[in-house]
Amino acid sequence: MKKMKPFKVALLLVGASFFACQSEKDEQLETAVVSDVAPEIISRLANFDVNTSDVKKVNFVLPNGSTTPMIQMEGDIHMPEDQAASLPNLQGLTGRNYHTNNLVAQNTVIDIIGFTGGGGFGLASNEQTALQWAVNNYNRLNLSIRFNLTFGTDYEPKDMVVYHNPNQNGAGGSAGFPSGGAPFKFVQIYGLRNYNTNVIEHVITHEIGHSVGFRHTDYFSRQSCGQNVNEGTAGVGANPIPGTPSGYDPTSIMLACFSNNEDGEFNNNDITALNYLY
Repeated sequence: MKKMKPFKVALLLVGASFFACQSEKDEQLETAVVSDVAPEIISRLANFDVNTSDVKKVNFVLPNGSTTPMIQMEGDIHMPEDQAASLPNLQGLTGRNYHTNNLVAQNTVIDIIGFTGGGGFGLASNEQTALQWAVNNYNRLNLSIRFNLTFGTDYEPKDMVVYHNPNQNGAGGSAGFPSGGAPFKFVQIYGLRNYNTNVIEHVITHEIGHSVGFRHTDYFSRQSCGQNVNEGTAGVGANPIPGTPSGYDPTSIMLACFSNNEDGEFNNNDITALNYLY
């Protein structure tokens, strides 16, 4: 999820069944708070190496406008309650860079659709252009995964859908981590239509990065947001990638926060990381 400081916006991720978002500093991914979270769930999350200072139940909006209940932690990480109740104890895991334990299977063609339906969930013309540019970012690297992009409304059979959430305040996006060798399906963006196309491209490229298994490059500090907060392993790992810096990388597309003058392109370390994994 990306959050906005005076000139910054922040992004986060989701995994297996996690949800994550990119948003402005004070915005919430959910449409409404449902209820408090049981103490035993809080304990499970704490043992799962998640920051539990702000955990709550929320409704998460899907492309058809329906919602699904999720537990939200750290402002933008989400998972179903039944998954949270069965989490193992992962406390003490550490890492210092890019990828999760879950990745997309090699030699996978990912069918990705830009949603153009009604109800405010369809992508605007500049968002569709940004999605095309984001897909081009990945495909031009000739990785072992490749994206096949279409636009329309039939998203159910697709591997990934990029859509607009009209109910979300602020500006940003949400995504998730891979599961079972498949990418996370739902990539949500919001509040970006008045940004230039390069910034929208950046957000979508970033969120797709989460969907294929990347953590924030500054997950250990969120320095790009002007913070000093370790996101932890989020139970999905934060594994270093050889050839990439272990410290702060100020131009990575996978920084937790983005500025309003992004060019939407990978830096050399992002490319190294992608080529290492795929």
